Amino acid sequence: METIKAIRTRRSVRKVSDKEPSRELIEQILDAARRAPNHMNTEPWHFIVLTGEGRNKLGAVYGKENQKTLKHADQETLNAAYEKGIASAKRAPVIIVVTMEPSDNPRAVAIEDVAATACAVENLMLAAHELGLGSIWRTGGAAYTDEAKKVFGVSEKGRVMGFVYVGYPEEGVVPKVPERKSVAEISEWIDA
Repeated sequence: METIKAIRTRRSVRKVSDKEPSRELIEQILDAARRAPNHMNTEPWHFIVLTGEGRNKLGAVYGKENQKTLKHADQETLNAAYEKGIASAKRAPVIIVVTMEPSDNPRAVAIEDVAATACAVENLMLAAHELGLGSIWRTGGAAYTDEAKKVFGVSEKGRVMGFVYVGYPEEGVVPKVPERKSVAEISEWIDA
């Protein structure tokens, strides 16, 4: 697939089948991710691949976050909120937890490590698309919790950048193409 075509046709795929992509395919998309541009070659990213029951690690983070929103709830309601979190982490056969640790190089700038990790996620998702996989990058409140940092081994200075759900798109599901501003609306040219 040509790069421009991949960029134009990649969409966030929310519904995937239960069929698990092979380790080889996941390693190919991780290889694409690690080739992202990054200032000072800090390579600030880290990828934790959750499959099978391993997805329960994320499910527990979701479940605990769900429970925090419930004030004065009974145990049955708290249990249901927790189980909803577990189920949320099983919407795809593979979830890649993306984390970022800022460089300790004094010349490196922390926001550039965040930007580099975002570029890595884009590479990952474009590679998944080329290989016939669907993906969606999810964040939300759970990604920004101390619990998520603890569970996924992120330092105080680091970040959980999000969770990339990966799988084979469900048959017949065609993601909606979002409207985008035109090139003319988002750019300007300065010639002198």
